[in-house]
Amino acid sequence: MKKYVFLFSILVCACASDEEVYTEIPEENIETPTVPDSNIVNGIDMSDYFSINFSDLPNYSNPDYPIHYINTLADNNEPANNQATDTGAILGRILFFDKQMSVNNTISCASCHQQGIAFTDNNQFSTGIDGVNVTAAHSMRLLNARFYEDGSFFWDKRAQTLEEQSTMPIMDSVEMGFDASNGGIDALITKMNTIEYYPALFEMVFGDNAITHDRIQRALAQYIRCMVSTDSRFDQAFAQVYNPNAPGDGVGQNFPEFTAEENLGKQIFTTNQGNINCATCHELPTFALNENSRSIGLDAGETTVFKAPSLKNVGTSAQFMHDGRFSSLAEVVEFYNSGIQLGPSLDNRLMQNGQPRRMNLTQAEKDALVAFLRTLTDETVVNDPKFADPFIN
Repeated sequence: MKKYVFLFSILVCACASDEEVYTEIPEENIETPTVPDSNIVNGIDMSDYFSINFSDLPNYSNPDYPIHYINTLADNNEPANNQATDTGAILGRILFFDKQMSVNNTISCASCHQQGIAFTDNNQFSTGIDGVNVTAAHSMRLLNARFYEDGSFFWDKRAQTLEEQSTMPIMDSVEMGFDASNGGIDALITKMNTIEYYPALFEMVFGDNAITHDRIQRALAQYIRCMVSTDSRFDQAFAQVYNPNAPGDGVGQNFPEFTAEENLGKQIFTTNQGNINCATCHELPTFALNENSRSIGLDAGETTVFKAPSLKNVGTSAQFMHDGRFSSLAEVVEFYNSGIQLGPSLDNRLMQNGQPRRMNLTQAEKDALVAFLRTLTDETVVNDPKFADPFIN
């Protein structure tokens, strides 16, 4: 299947300080999980804590993706030694929403990555454990994180894998507080061993009750990779016209139930009409960033090579770019139209004759791009119970 990528690097990821610890994921495979036949898991009644039916877990391991996704499923960053299981993803979901994962029980991963807004934060920067200090970057949307083939995470790509990234905010002094001064990840593990449900849940997933840094990472990464958006208006329309034997798989033709403006925006975004072709940096149908993409020239002389999240649900975001500098899609489009700055890390597709490209879009074309980006909103995934807060209280 021909890949469509796009240059619309709208940034949105989890943030952490530069003082992070990196751990290598071992090559061992997860043990075959034991699925309970009731809510009693290894002697613990999980109904005391969670609104989860442990005898009938949600389907994380074998999702039914639509036809236009099938040929892109292999293009993901899921490692062979950490394939999603229903039990592993459930453990990751619990970890993701548990405020006890922070040093003072005030912040969870979900505090800064809220399901209802595509697992991001509407604030420019997220407030940390002390209620005063804020993160150094805007919280990135997590939808379709599995489809970033490069596999590295954070805006500056400093984490080599999603597994590695998943616990770095936990060990950040501002975000969740288990930094070296508070005993690091070992202090968290000691704390988790005193929480009744965790040893039992780790035994359910891994075959014994040992809580380790590696296992925490693997469970969190499984859950996050399951956050896949496939039911936006774009997806619904593309699935109707998708033809693997047609040029462009049918993406170039007018989509049913799209307005004329939305179809114009799609044409600008996905083809070379007007020499724009945003889809050379963000791949359809996942809208994840192409692994060879470089930076977008937010600032003159920029040297950092930034990544971007998938653009799915970008229309529901309140802040854009790694520093949240833009507060509307119209501002983002205008930046690409007229504001790209020259620097060593600028992607060559955003250059022309050695200078930053100027798109010279008309107002109608800019409005059409915004309209098209709003068709990427997926209400299903942000309301899906299998990604919701599992805690009773």
